[in-house]
Amino acid sequence: MKSTFRAFLIVGLLIAALPAAAHHSFSAEFDRDKPVSMMGTVTKLEWSNPHIWFYIDVKNPDGTVSNWGFSGAPPGMLTRRGITKDKLKIGDVIKVEGFRAKDGSTNGSGGKVTFADGRSVFTAGAEDVAPGAKKE
Repeated sequence: MKSTFRAFLIVGLLIAALPAAAHHSFSAEFDRDKPVSMMGTVTKLEWSNPHIWFYIDVKNPDGTVSNWGFSGAPPGMLTRRGITKDKLKIGDVIKVEGFRAKDGSTNGSGGKVTFADGRSVFTAGAEDVAPGAKKE
């Protein structure tokens, strides 16, 4: 009986630790030495933990289009800042400033989003914003 309880306890603790293990630090995924700033059209929004992701189509210099994905802060943190799921919409044209993924993919940390009308919001957590940048 004790061994069964012990096995359930160990499995329970391992399962509880999974979300913490799945969450990576900024420096594990993104390169502060590779800032990106690009304009594009929102194609997709994933509003879920541990971080939101939004995707934009960006026109390349050669005329082709690349789809970029940007990680933002957790949904709860954004909501507390007044940034709700309906702020970004499919079809919005936005400028994204952040940092490129270390793996060289078309992913990045989306620290600041500026809309066509000039409104801007920080979508990243405090650790993801460039040092010295002002937060809204």
